[in-house]
Formats: sequence, C-alpha cells, structure tokens
Amino acid sequence: MTAPGFDYSRLYHQGIRVPDMAAAMAELGPALGVTFCAPIVAQQSAWLPGIGPTTIALEFTYSMEGPQHVELLCGAPGSIWDGRDAPGLHHVGAWSDDVGAQTQQLIDEGHTLEIAQVAPEDGYGTFTYLRPPNSRFLLELVSSALLPRFERWWTGGSLY
Repeated sequence: MTAPGFDYSRLYHQGIRVPDMAAAMAELGPALGVTFCAPIVAQQSAWLPGIGPTTIALEFTYSMEGPQHVELLCGAPGSIWDGRDAPGLHHVGAWSDDVGAQTQQLIDEGHTLEIAQVAPEDGYGTFTYLRPPNSRFLLELVSSALLPRFERWWTGGSLY
C-alpha cells in the first residue's frame, strides 16, 4: 500500500478570500485575536490548466500568530483568489518537501490541479492548489523551502 499523497499534520494555514484587505484585517484581527503581517501586493506568476502561464494581481497577508496561521487573500476579478464572488474560507495550506512529486501523486489519485506556480513539465514550482474528485475541499501545497522566509515575515521582518 502506498502512502497517501497528503499529510494532514503538515497543515499550517487556512486561506480566506476577502473583497477588501484593510476591512478584513480590521474585522478579523480582533475577532480572531491575531495580528496580521504587512500585506504584500504582487503580480503573482502562475500556471493555469487550459490557459498556461499568466500573472494574477494578488494582495495577501498572514497572521503572525500560529502554529495555524490565517491567510487573507484579495485577488484580481475572476481569479482563484477573487474574494468578491465568494468571500470566506477558501483553502487549507500544507508544507511539502517536494511539491512536484506530491502534486503528481495527488493527480494520479484523482485530484484536479487548479493552479500551480509553473507548468507541470517544469515541476509545478513552489505551490499548487488541488481539489479531490468528490468534494469542494481545496488544498494548497507550499514548498517547505520557503519556511524560513515565512518565519521571518511572521516575526515582523520582510517576506522577500
């Protein structure tokens, strides 16, 4: 029997899509008892099935407190991170020591790739979002090589 493609113990965040970052931080910070990092505004490089390479405008932040962090995402209209059409809990994120291999294993088990940092033939990159065949659950795999950068950000430093 092969090991499952996902290790639940590696979960480290819940991603929440929001329509307005400042308003969400002001509301959810006190409600959840967390402090948010300075938001990042970026043009996120991504690869989408059926579309290919693209960039998506994205604003995001994380709670400084963990070990389960709250991620807020405010994305471009119509994107996977657009919080205007269905704000609320969007995905769970887990560390992966090999995003490419783990993503491929989950695809082989029937999951659907929703987005990746880079094309499958280039190894998927540092993140992927996958959906199992029979639920709306959405899993983000994130390269554990990024953990030191996130730890720096969560303590008040810069993500980049």
